[in-house]
Amino acid sequence: MAELSRAPGARPKRRVRRTFLIAVAAVVLLVGGAASFYAWSLSNAFDSQTVKIQDVFPDEASRPAAAPADSASGQSTSGQNILMLGSDTRGVNDGSIADLTGQRSDSIMVVHVPANGKNLYVMSIMRDSWLEIPGRGEAKINAAMSYGGVPLAVQTVEGLLGARIDHVAIVDFTGFKGITDALGGVDVESPIGFDSSHLKGHYFAEGTHRLNGTEALAFVRERYAFSDGDFQRARNQQAFIKAILGKSLTAETLTNPGKISDLVGAVAPYLAVDDGLNAAYVAGLAVELRDVRVGNVLFFALPTTGTGTSPDGQSIVVIDQDKLKAVQQSFQTDTLDTYQPEAQTIG
Repeated sequence: MAELSRAPGARPKRRVRRTFLIAVAAVVLLVGGAASFYAWSLSNAFDSQTVKIQDVFPDEASRPAAAPADSASGQSTSGQNILMLGSDTRGVNDGSIADLTGQRSDSIMVVHVPANGKNLYVMSIMRDSWLEIPGRGEAKINAAMSYGGVPLAVQTVEGLLGARIDHVAIVDFTGFKGITDALGGVDVESPIGFDSSHLKGHYFAEGTHRLNGTEALAFVRERYAFSDGDFQRARNQQAFIKAILGKSLTAETLTNPGKISDLVGAVAPYLAVDDGLNAAYVAGLAVELRDVRVGNVLFFALPTTGTGTSPDGQSIVVIDQDKLKAVQQSFQTDTLDTYQPEAQTIG
């Protein structure tokens, strides 16, 4: 079995706080590393610039029960789950990133924050994964957003995992360009070489690349160049996230107020969150995860048996129902540290 993918990079200084929340990582970092007034001003900017998603969660009766809270810490005994949805909506039609009803999410990830705060787990779900969407029958998972907006997307993922989603964030891919440029470019490991369909004439060779914002955006969007489409796209997106972490979780970045301000300004306008995912929550998460290192951010994908064809003739990704049981149990019992994923296949 393949081990979970670990983010690369040198071991940072012991006392520098580290954590991860994909698109809002910069905000987490500013809380732990800046002076109190500066942190307050940037946190206030985060709350004012992010878009708030209305009616995020489905009816309580349809949801998995919330795990009891630990009497000492007040935290959930099964950890926290944050649903991350990637979209090109604003970049394509200048619409509201918070309202994606009628459109399909381009990428889906679930971030699991364990109760012990020792690691973070990021699971990608192929957007063409075929499953039951509540009240709609069988369809690709990204159709849930189209059918019923964020609440149905949440309900579908909760049904898939049998575990509760605590927060939701929608990220416009255009924000990846800004955060890359704010960091002065990032070094990304390209697993395979490919011609970009989004940046005409540009070839991403296999190996390490120093990407600027425009190149990074083309890198994370690409799927047409690959024989396995979204499988490789998900791997590239994970490689990009690792690169962002490797550049941002350093003393050089954390102690530079101007760079932190640039990161917040680059991310916040392209991020839509539920009301509870605010600066105060992110600050609390930073404290909870203060001992997490870059190498403690672990990536994997929902197990599949490859591609197939739906009864109505669509090309789909087939979820491995047997291996799914282990994923469900790990999320439900907060034991992802014992889960060992296998390499994804296509067929």
